[in-house]
Amino acid sequence: MPVWKRNLFVCWFGMFITGVGMSQIAPILPLYIKQIGIQGDGAITQFAGLAFGITFIVSAIFSPIWGIAADKYGRKPMLLRASLGMAVVIGCMGFAHNVYVLIGLRLLQGVITGYSTACTTLIATQTDKKHSGWAMGVLSTANTSGALIGPTIGGWMAEKWGMQSSFFLTGALMLIAFLTTALFVQESFTPQSKKIMRMKDVWNRLPEKSLTLTLFITLFVLTVAMYSIEPIITIYVSQLARNTNHIALIAGIAFSASGLATIIAAPRLGKLSDKVGPHKVLFGALIVAGIVFIPQAFVHNPWELAGLRFLFGLAAAGLSPSAQALMKRITPDSLTGRVFGFNMSAMYLGAFGGAVWGGQVAAWLGIQYVFYMTSALLLLNAVWVYFKVYKKLNINKLALYKN
Repeated sequence: MPVWKRNLFVCWFGMFITGVGMSQIAPILPLYIKQIGIQGDGAITQFAGLAFGITFIVSAIFSPIWGIAADKYGRKPMLLRASLGMAVVIGCMGFAHNVYVLIGLRLLQGVITGYSTACTTLIATQTDKKHSGWAMGVLSTANTSGALIGPTIGGWMAEKWGMQSSFFLTGALMLIAFLTTALFVQESFTPQSKKIMRMKDVWNRLPEKSLTLTLFITLFVLTVAMYSIEPIITIYVSQLARNTNHIALIAGIAFSASGLATIIAAPRLGKLSDKVGPHKVLFGALIVAGIVFIPQAFVHNPWELAGLRFLFGLAAAGLSPSAQALMKRITPDSLTGRVFGFNMSAMYLGAFGGAVWGGQVAAWLGIQYVFYMTSALLLLNAVWVYFKVYKKLNINKLALYKN
């Protein structure tokens, strides 16, 4: 088996168990904050939002820094640093005795995070051009599939052994990721320059500046669209599913439907992007995703919503992996860590911005308007991608490949 393929499966496993661990914490965070001393729904919501969002904001700041370190010292050291660091920090969250300690640990988690970024960079630099779309598609299913089962595991453990057990399990899973990475990931890394380049120098060395900037913004918009529904889906399901006591379960099914579809479709769309070009898959997926958001505002029951979320997941499977594969093709290997670090910054900011934006739109205009506005955002992005990426690469196909 080629080294890049073995590393792909090791990274997939590491990202999968990371996804399991991270996703099982999010649903219990407000309950844990209440348990450690905060009373009142308003205060709990306020502190939960701060604890949730601060990790994304700090991660957005530090992702480019770790990207520079990855280009200087190698990707495997960054994998080991992030997995061991998160194992310790998240495990310590189970011992937090007040909300301020918890928020401080969440902030520290944002500083040391970067396992997924390092995995993406490692696979992007080791995979040959003709398999890059497939590899990125496979890798994109890892966190998604982990996130599907994480909340169920976390909820079950919280009821069985207490909420602290979820933090301890996540720490243990990250320790497993550290050990598998240390034992099985292979990297022959030689830094191409010992000199740390300034951002201006990095920018000047990028062969496709306009296209790179377009992809950064596209990844930001995609993540905003993904996370805009996060704050409202449970409330929306409760409005649709009247006279039922299983709101959380039904909301979980509706939320997981898109993730399940992404797992099914991502490798297939990745192979398609290798054949026809990632720019074509990206453009088509943006149009489909934008259209599928509209009828979600008109559903009459949760199962219609789950079905449409599944269709959205099929389209979403062609979004981020195609953008990542395209970014890999136009970026010199010596700059991949830095560029993918900024990629992750755009996505972290999108996750935070999408959650805040979706909640505010729902509060001021109504839940249906979240779907309308997210659809408009994706379709406008599709128009922009058509002129900035699709037409350009159809005219000059050589721009797809870095020298």
